[in-house]
Order: sequence, then structure tokens, then C-alpha cells
Amino acid sequence: MSLYRNSAWFLKGLTEFTKGAFLSASKNFVEKDLETSVAGRSFMITGANSGIGKATAMAIAKKGGTIHMVCRNKDKAEEARAEIAKESGNKEIYVHILDLTETKKVWEFAESFKKKYKTLNVLVSMIFHSKLMLLFTVYILIKSLIPLLEKSPDPRVITVSSGGMLVQKLRTGNLQSQRGRYDGTMVYAQNKRQQVVMTEQFAKAHPNIHFSVMHPGWVDTPTIANAMPDFHSSMKERLRTPEQGADTVVWLAVSEAAVKNPSGHFFQDRQMVSAHLPLAWTRSSQLEDQKFMSVMEDLAKSFQPH
Repeated sequence: MSLYRNSAWFLKGLTEFTKGAFLSASKNFVEKDLETSVAGRSFMITGANSGIGKATAMAIAKKGGTIHMVCRNKDKAEEARAEIAKESGNKEIYVHILDLTETKKVWEFAESFKKKYKTLNVLVSMIFHSKLMLLFTVYILIKSLIPLLEKSPDPRVITVSSGGMLVQKLRTGNLQSQRGRYDGTMVYAQNKRQQVVMTEQFAKAHPNIHFSVMHPGWVDTPTIANAMPDFHSSMKERLRTPEQGADTVVWLAVSEAAVKNPSGHFFQDRQMVSAHLPLAWTRSSQLEDQKFMSVMEDLAKSFQPH
């Protein structure tokens, strides 16, 4: 089954995740979906100083949105902020320095943000790393900002996933492969499957917020170049630009068409699609999903400042 999953995933990737696939899919995009001003609406974007995150921040800034860039590196964040402000003409762009590996800092940041700002309309979460801790802190960030989102107009949460999750079934134990041989690629794919389940479960628990998770396709970003050099080198001519990778994120964040779809689902190239490969046996039961969320909740409580 592992060989089948990997082969099916790669074939799907060649036909659906490349630059050519995006150009083909974009022929069916409705242009007016993104012909909208979002002035007065606020957007928090993690990892907004490069790649897909930066492209998303740029696109939304050009539409008048207030941008909250959550980044780890202050110099890179400020450089990106200045570039986005200059190109978009939008001065409502703010940098927040946060290391998402520091769990208690995430709690503190969220609590401080809620005290300082009255609304948050959209949270866009982008994490491209094979650490459970980062998935866990994303859970904390979403969980702690839900009260602010729920009292804001048309609230949305978008999580950027990866096609690698298609080859993984949810684990409810040994989440980070602490036991047995560690495989970073497998752990990364597993974390992305966990993101999908987390999105589905958050959507059920908070029906007033529109949750979605999406796959940007195979995108030419510094993260991919560093983490997967062989793949990047062999596929470079077929990889999407960051702007193409960000297209569906922006669509989910700003368009009225996006929220006509049910909350909690998986998207690719502006379409709601299955989060599972045919015959891959990657679906988890409701009990397994709930167990996973219980584990995340218990971990979150153990780190919550008192």
C-alpha cells in the first residue's frame, strides 16, 4: 500500500500540482471572485516574510486589508513589510515577532493580541516543518484566537497543507515518531494529515467561523529548495510561483464564493476536493479524530500560563 500511495501521489502531483496544472485550472477561475476590497478587515498571516506567506500578504494588502505579519526573523520581516507597503501602497501592515517553537510565547502573543486589537477577520496559518511542536503551537494559536474571530464579521481560518498528507492516515499515538526510526518526510506528511483533521474538528466545534485547509501545489519556495533539494532541482521548471501557490489562499481569505462552500473542507485551485486518494485507506474514524483532538487539548492545557 505504501508503494501504491506514493505512486498515486506522484502521478496526481504531475497532473494536478505543477505550474502547468495551475494554468489549466485557472482557465475556469471566476475573475470577479477576487475583484473585491477588504479595507477595514484584518488578516493575520504566519510566515509572511517569504514564499507563499509573503505572496498572500502582498495580494491582500493590495486589496486594502490590514495585515498582521507573524514572523520569527525580525530583519527579514521588516524587509518584507517595507516591500509589501511600497508595492501595495498600504500602510496598515504590522510585524509581530514570534517563534512558533516557543509554546508559552504563543499563548502570551495571542492573549496580548486580543487585548490590543478589537477584531481579527482572517487567520492564515502556514507552517512548513516536520516538528510536532509547530503543529501543536498552531493549534494553540487558532484555539486562543477563536474568541476574537467569533466576535469579528465573516471570520475565517485557512491552513496551508501539503499533498504529502495524501499518503498518510492519522496517527493518534507516537505522533512525532519518538519510537522507532525517524523519517522526516513521513513525519511532515503526517503533520499535514493532522492539520486536515484539526480543521475538520474545529469546523464542527465552531460553526460561526469558516475553516478551510488547502494545498498550494508544488511551489518554488526557499523552504522547498532547502528541505528537498533533489526534488527542487529535478522539478524546478514545473514548480509554481509563490503567487500561483497563494492564489487559493487569497481566494479562501477574501472571496464571497469561498464561504459558500461548507466549512472544514480541503481545497485545491479554488475547488473543494477530497483529502484522500482512492483506495489508499487513509480515512480515520470519528473516534480517532476525537482522540487526536483530545491529545492536542491536553497538551495545550499543560503549557497554558496560569
